[in-house]
Amino acid sequence: MKRRGYATGEARRERILATALLEFAENGYRGASLARIAERVELTQAGLLHHFTSKERLLLAVLDYRDEIDMRRYNFEECDGPQMFRVMVDVVEYNSRVPGLVQLFSVINGEAVTAGHPGNEWAKDRYRRLRTDISTVLRRSAETGQFRPDLDAEAHADRLIAMMDGLQTQWLLDPENVNMSAVFRGYVDDLLSSISCT
Repeated sequence: MKRRGYATGEARRERILATALLEFAENGYRGASLARIAERVELTQAGLLHHFTSKERLLLAVLDYRDEIDMRRYNFEECDGPQMFRVMVDVVEYNSRVPGLVQLFSVINGEAVTAGHPGNEWAKDRYRRLRTDISTVLRRSAETGQFRPDLDAEAHADRLIAMMDGLQTQWLLDPENVNMSAVFRGYVDDLLSSISCT
């Protein structure tokens, strides 16, 4: 009986997070409404606050939830350089099918540059983690002879992240004219050609 209650609680939490993700994606942090989120998940606002004690805590939980979704799709720890690039291309192709997630990321990321925004530390930590993960794989691939030994792993990591995020913004603004997946795939193919030893 206890396990069923736990499973029900987890399912409700997941539903709240998925709904809040959409609300934050549509309206940003400041425009998002706890009352609307509660109504969408058929709870009172007090019931919603029982699970997440404030709007700030809910946002942080949603950002962690979004990261969990991404981590289910890719993990660079076991990748070599070419595998990592394929995974990144897969992530961009997946993102092109979930504009709500991409919009959430873009809105919160843009808002998070403001000092005091609850997503500020999350955004900084996310970029640090991404830069570290990507540059580690690039450096490891240079050490094993897959990539040129003189490559600047950190600079390439920064460029890859900038390309992904910049393309997402262009695509969100003009999806009819920006083929995010094709452009990123072409960039990765060109980069692989320029840094590969084979």
